[in-house]
Amino acid sequence: MKPYLMAEPALRRLELTITRRLDGLLQGEHLGLVPGPGSEPAESRAYRPGDDVRRMDWNVTARTNEPHVRDLVADRELEIWALLDATASMDFGTVAMEKRELALSALAAIGFLTQRTGNRIGVHLLHGGGVRTLPARTGRPHLMALLQAAFALPRTPPGVAEPLLGVAAEQLGRVTRRRGLVVVVSDFLDTPATWEPPLRRLTARHQVLAVEVIDPRELTLPDVGILTLIDPESGRRREVATGSARLRRRYAEAALAQRDAVSGALRRAGAAHLRLRTDRDWVRDLVQHVMRQRKMASLAAGHTRHTGAPMGGGGVA
Repeated sequence: MKPYLMAEPALRRLELTITRRLDGLLQGEHLGLVPGPGSEPAESRAYRPGDDVRRMDWNVTARTNEPHVRDLVADRELEIWALLDATASMDFGTVAMEKRELALSALAAIGFLTQRTGNRIGVHLLHGGGVRTLPARTGRPHLMALLQAAFALPRTPPGVAEPLLGVAAEQLGRVTRRRGLVVVVSDFLDTPATWEPPLRRLTARHQVLAVEVIDPRELTLPDVGILTLIDPESGRRREVATGSARLRRRYAEAALAQRDAVSGALRRAGAAHLRLRTDRDWVRDLVQHVMRQRKMASLAAGHTRHTGAPMGGGGVA
């Protein structure tokens, strides 16, 4: 981790950069990461065929002699937990930043969105020393302390055994008592079979957002002659002749198969999937995901009204 990232001024600069970008791209609509129909009553409106009769506003109906219902707004008080992968495989990057820096920035953006709506956020930090848990609380001081702890995590020396992502997800499931939002930020390089079952158990109680962090060099192998590759988790070294077109093609095919396996496992687990890359505008990608989720939630709410299926439940703001 770059030393300057541990300083408080760096966190303040990051906060300023992210909040300005969010303000510009979200146009002031800070409704959260994964919106839902919610459970808090909003204003009344005229009844439409298909509306849930359990939301009838009898007072307004009596005053106007016309049936009215109350819409629902997304709950504002939410408990959000983030599982941040800071293992050795995240200490890799070939463009503007390392994967770990991107993961930390994504965590910061999630935290700033959470703070604006008054929600609580806690974090599970997965690194070479094990899993560290910081409890969920509200307020900017708590968020900055949480981010400082995440930014100050040391690198894991090669060859040191690290907990698996699935183990950390299992532990997180035991900590999260209230229904809410769980955000898992990782490169998901562990075998999917080790983390898919605990992730599926999390989605049974919570809305889960999986933020996959990747670097372009993990997808394609450049033609740079003899290249020395080092496994950051085991420390093993291997020299590869990248001049072979066949080798580069096989590498790209294997990388694509790996990413497809990750996508499939996340889909089966029921998690929303957001992919961030170190060579892209990650803030824009995050905002586009938020807007897509809002659009899908709006369409689902409209479909529910027209089909007459009951609305309600604890939506995630």
